Amino acid sequence: MDILSLVAQYNDKVNTFVWTTLGLALLLSTGVITTVITKFFQFSHISMWWKHTIGSLFKKDVIGHSKDVKSISPFQALCTALAATIGTGNIAGVAAAICIGGPGAVFWMWIAAILGMMTNFSENILGIYYRRRNADGEWSGGAMYYLQDGLGSFKGCKWIGKILAVLFCIFTLLASFGIGAMGQINKIVINVTSAFPIQALSGEVFEGVSLYSVILGVILVIIAALITLGGLKRIASFAEKVVPFMVVFFIIGSVVIVGINYANILPAFAAIFSTAFAPLSVVGGGIGTVIVQGCKRGVFSNEAGLGSSVMVHSNSNIKDPVKQGMWGIFEVFADTIVVCTLTALVILTSGVYDISTGALTMAGSSDATLVADAFNTVFSFWNVGGKFIAIAMFLFAFTTVLGWDHYGSKAWEYLFGTKTIPVYKVIHLVTIMLGALLTSSLAWDISDTFNGLMMIPNLIGVIALSGVVYKITKNYVDRKIKHKDVKPMLSAFEDIQAEHEKVLED
Repeated sequence: MDILSLVAQYNDKVNTFVWTTLGLALLLSTGVITTVITKFFQFSHISMWWKHTIGSLFKKDVIGHSKDVKSISPFQALCTALAATIGTGNIAGVAAAICIGGPGAVFWMWIAAILGMMTNFSENILGIYYRRRNADGEWSGGAMYYLQDGLGSFKGCKWIGKILAVLFCIFTLLASFGIGAMGQINKIVINVTSAFPIQALSGEVFEGVSLYSVILGVILVIIAALITLGGLKRIASFAEKVVPFMVVFFIIGSVVIVGINYANILPAFAAIFSTAFAPLSVVGGGIGTVIVQGCKRGVFSNEAGLGSSVMVHSNSNIKDPVKQGMWGIFEVFADTIVVCTLTALVILTSGVYDISTGALTMAGSSDATLVADAFNTVFSFWNVGGKFIAIAMFLFAFTTVLGWDHYGSKAWEYLFGTKTIPVYKVIHLVTIMLGALLTSSLAWDISDTFNGLMMIPNLIGVIALSGVVYKITKNYVDRKIKHKDVKPMLSAFEDIQAEHEKVLED
């Protein structure tokens, strides 16, 4: 047995344990707990979080660049988080979930998202509440800090909190090289070379790797270097310009496909609900496979529960934890309820997938090409549909790489200090090049495993600190809705609490 086969074998075992034995139970239970303790905030206060997120986009203090050069605006934080979450999972991931688990997987993707809204809300609250300034004066927040200072403050839990924080950072680093570089870049190269073939560049440089792939890899490394080496401010500035553009265009394209096939919309929804509990016969693992695929791909797409996006939300100039928490709710809503649902409907209404048998109807079609095939059913001239999806995949995947560069740098900072971050940046750029040269799906499978491993220490922290989330949320509702005269809960640290209180008073 060769080394890659051995790695794949052990990765499958760890992946199964993480996603079906422990991780899935933790994920769903955390979503239920945070939903209950906040009194179903995502539903009971829908007008509030909608007003303070999408409804506030024309406010200068939300979209304007922060006066604090060491922080970013709430909109920039959202765009950077969406840059990392809206990636190949929204296209290829949804297609894979349907191909493996059937249409019913979409239902469980929604369930994971609805519960994930409050998991992400809670992560952001804890991220803001336990954040602190680093040696460069920038905000640093994330699961590692609320594990260390939150869970670690409980009696007898100091070392448990610290160990979980270190494990979280190690898994984040590895995931940033996998999902945050190699996996995304590999999908970019495959889609671009397929949609825009150049015969002169098709020759192999070495076994299985074309000159085209090498050139694309070099170009992507250069572009990534120009952006990521400029730090979070440059990443956020790029994200706020590209993310709204790419999301809106993908939504428009998807709505056109679904609109043209409007007669198939109700049958598509019927298939989703009917097979959520009674899977198609093609689903080997039955209901278990449907649930696992839906939840796994949902988390892979919106990252609620991983503790990843909180690392950029913590850089926001917002002082009130609940306000940033509401952006976390909207992030999951936009990523899964909107974008992933539209992707699913494109597949299920266009005819490229037979909703009654679970069979792909086009010769040579696979989960990797399913959405492009669906777009080509309408935009078939000059392969416009395939080219559109290739461009969408490029933007979705590349912005994910940029977002994960920040996540990885924050994990590196926690482990090795601020001054050594350039070392991480260089390693991340190298893995981008490796992603362009990969011919195996192993890196993608390993990324899935490290995502799950990140999730475990983070969710332990969120569950342990759910009481803190309850108190901060109640404090905000008492102040803003019930208009009670109570002291705001803004930070776990007295000096930052005083600093934020002064700003709120001004």
